[in-house]
Amino acid sequence: MTDHEPSRPEPSHHKPSLHEPSRSSRRGFLRTAALLGAAVPLVAAGCSTTDPEEERQGGGTLARAKKDGKITVGFANESPYGFTDKDGKLTGEAPELARVVFKELGIGKVEGVNVDFGGLIGGLKAKRFDVIAAGMFVTPERCGEVAFADPDYVAKSAFMVPKGNPRGVHKFEDAAQKKLKVGVLTGAVEGDYATRLGVSKGNLKTFPDQPSAFEGLKAGRVDCVALTRISLNDLLSKHQGAGFEVTDAYVPVIGGKEQFGAGAFAFRKADTELIQAFNGKLAELRTGNRLLPIIQPFGFGPSELPGPNDTAARFCQG
Repeated sequence: MTDHEPSRPEPSHHKPSLHEPSRSSRRGFLRTAALLGAAVPLVAAGCSTTDPEEERQGGGTLARAKKDGKITVGFANESPYGFTDKDGKLTGEAPELARVVFKELGIGKVEGVNVDFGGLIGGLKAKRFDVIAAGMFVTPERCGEVAFADPDYVAKSAFMVPKGNPRGVHKFEDAAQKKLKVGVLTGAVEGDYATRLGVSKGNLKTFPDQPSAFEGLKAGRVDCVALTRISLNDLLSKHQGAGFEVTDAYVPVIGGKEQFGAGAFAFRKADTELIQAFNGKLAELRTGNRLLPIIQPFGFGPSELPGPNDTAARFCQG
């Protein structure tokens, strides 16, 4: 995707803003939708009163949120990571996981502030909200700006192909060898993967967003569309019965290095107590086999679950 991926306002797999590097940055298809009002627990951007010294002493964001019974998260309105549904409800992989974690921390209400993906880090640092809950990829550049919790998912690549996969596309090398036309999103990392693994630039077709990529595949302008498996499954769910399928998830290897990202919640660096508490509950969900049931309704499967070595520290190192 998303990952962003974009030529609109910052997506996630890819296009960068001041805070968003173009490599390994999940491009997320951004829908710059407005807040949908009272139907959802969305709030206007406000100021947090967190003081760094108070946070170090245990009296900052975590204590305030417990006292108030609520916490505010920033999201980018991109499915399936964090978005408002047709009824105006804040939902998605990250918000639903946030509700579970924060409830177990004694914080019963999660409110949302809708921000373009490229403005999430700035909004967090400006205290417009307390946490980024948008499936943001952990990258070394971002780690210089914010503190990440350990990943709650890992993103692997896949292809959308005609039912039955008649061209036998399972990896970029297959497309290169068979000289197939590959659809990717503008600015998405998949375009870089494809060319570095042998797909000619003439056979690489870019699209501004997921819907247009799907239409390109449907019209036969490309033989397959490459994105994260998560994004493709979400796209396929909107076109059931259209005669397409998503291949198994896989990890491209370039120069001996696996190419996949990991999404996580992001916090202000001063909020050390909040981060530690969040990581503790997340670890309980992972070891207790409770994480998958929370994120599975949004297209995440066992292949997207982080492993024991998939930590924020690892991805911050690059």
